[in-house]
Amino acid sequence: MKTSDSPPNPFSESELQSVEPRRDDMQEKSHPKSKKVPRWLVAILILGGSAVLWQVIVPSSRPTAQTSTQETPPRAVEIGALMSGTGSRQVRLLGQVEAGARATLNPQIEGTVQQVLVREGDRVTPGMTMAVLDDADSKLALAEARARLAQEKGNLARLQVGTRPEILTQRRAELAAAEAREAEAQDNLGRTASLTEEGALSERTLVEVRSEANAATSEKFRVKALLAEAEAGPTREEIDAQKGLVAAAHAAVRQAELGMRRTRIQAAFPGVVESRDADPGDYVEVDDPILTLVSDRSLDIFLEIPESLSGQVAPGKTVNLTARALPDWKQQTSITAVVPSTDTTSRRQLVRVSLNNPPQRLLPGMAIQAYLSMPVENANTFVVPRDALTRRGSDWLLFTIRDNAAQQVNVEMVVDLGEEVIIANPELQEGREIVVNGGDGLTDNAAVKVVNSLTDR
Repeated sequence: MKTSDSPPNPFSESELQSVEPRRDDMQEKSHPKSKKVPRWLVAILILGGSAVLWQVIVPSSRPTAQTSTQETPPRAVEIGALMSGTGSRQVRLLGQVEAGARATLNPQIEGTVQQVLVREGDRVTPGMTMAVLDDADSKLALAEARARLAQEKGNLARLQVGTRPEILTQRRAELAAAEAREAEAQDNLGRTASLTEEGALSERTLVEVRSEANAATSEKFRVKALLAEAEAGPTREEIDAQKGLVAAAHAAVRQAELGMRRTRIQAAFPGVVESRDADPGDYVEVDDPILTLVSDRSLDIFLEIPESLSGQVAPGKTVNLTARALPDWKQQTSITAVVPSTDTTSRRQLVRVSLNNPPQRLLPGMAIQAYLSMPVENANTFVVPRDALTRRGSDWLLFTIRDNAAQQVNVEMVVDLGEEVIIANPELQEGREIVVNGGDGLTDNAAVKVVNSLTDR
């Protein structure tokens, strides 16, 4: 019997008819000797099972009591006063290590390379001989210059000492002989003149005798002048001229000695041989490279600063250096110099940091990075505890208090100082009450209850 309140039967009459034979067959097979169950009883059992199944599948709807809406209690927060302040931010600079000193050693004279005493990677000290050129010609030039110097010094010594006594004696004897010859010539001239007047000799003979007398007189005057010169000695002008010749000879010797030294290629500063460009037997001319030397005692680090900081970095600024190749190395130093120009490609300015006695593993060509502390210049910056900020997505939120309600303010984090942060927002003012603790989970206009105020301390 079906009523409007009875649940519908999930089985059709055809299904019921198909079920009954199967149940009868099973009963007959299992109990072949038992009595058959009436069909009406089977139908009642099926209807009852269907009702139970419907109650399981479709739960009955029970009226529930409507709960009364309760207001969310105010959240307990701790507040403080907003304080203005400035901080510094760390700017990362990238750069490269370069040798503080680098020299390509070239010969200053032409010649054949006789020896190369170092190889790549060898350490050298100042004045150490690294290569030698053939010095045969230089030795000959030096010997010739020294011989000339000795000769000129001897001439100067003779002038400074004056005429020796034996020379004076010789000059006096020569003068006496010249005077005797002159007297004899004059006597011969007198006799010849008398005989010529008497007609015993010709006029031609008289002319010849007179010429001989004049020659004797001239020789006497010459020898007399030599004696006077020997007795007076050399003049100041002659001595000064000879001193000039001696000085020139000294210069020639020094030039020859310099040529000898230039046959030896020496290190000008302590460093390491970077490359070797010549071997024994090579003929080299002036300015041909032989060796390249780099300093291992000083390094220059060139760092690029952002274009926004151009003109704001000065020598003496502190930087912290690190290198990826040396993970355990850190060094704090200061900027040595600022290059007063920018790179035409990157538009960035370079600063130089000089390192004396750097670590041995820090080599020219390595990449390096530095951290430069720069002050934050902003009129609307404030210092707040880090716990006062709430991060939601990509935004930083700060909650202020007004009429016991939280007011949400989006702020910009300028610098992270660790326990404190520098924030910026043009709408904030110094002294305004902010939520210091308890801001997590707050929403805009949420009711709050101040449990502790740092502004009262």
